[in-house]
Amino acid sequence: MEIESIKESVLSIVHVKKGTYSMKYDVYSLGVLLLQIISRKKSTRFYGPSESLCLLHYGYQTWKVGKGVEFFDPSLDDSSSPYKLIKFLQVALLCVHENAEDRSTMLEIYSMLRDENKNIANPKTPAFTDKSGRNVEHASQQVSCSANYLPITDIIPR
Repeated sequence: MEIESIKESVLSIVHVKKGTYSMKYDVYSLGVLLLQIISRKKSTRFYGPSESLCLLHYGYQTWKVGKGVEFFDPSLDDSSSPYKLIKFLQVALLCVHENAEDRSTMLEIYSMLRDENKNIANPKTPAFTDKSGRNVEHASQQVSCSANYLPITDIIPR
């Protein structure tokens, strides 16, 4: 995987969206990197049945419907313990929540990955965009745009 594409994809999503730096920026970046590593896919491309889902949303959707193993790169097949792979996906998704306050801390992430018996919270909807660059949560809202009303002005020479 190219370092430039990873750096570009991780930085662009966080900084372009709000132009702010969060104390949990590193947590978000870790989540994106984990998703890229376990899927062996780039976060700058689109996936899913209609190829309209970014990597974060694709990972979330497969986890949500109970098909998280389909998200993983086939070379990571660990049929003896698929729970470990699902755990990595779940932890990665906890890192990429839309709201920074909802993200786990680095210490919590370390604890979740280290302790096999630790209960892990269910991830919330991640920060993601569709192909047009809009937040998918807001993409379904219809915006009424009309050119039917145009003000008429008098054209006066100078």
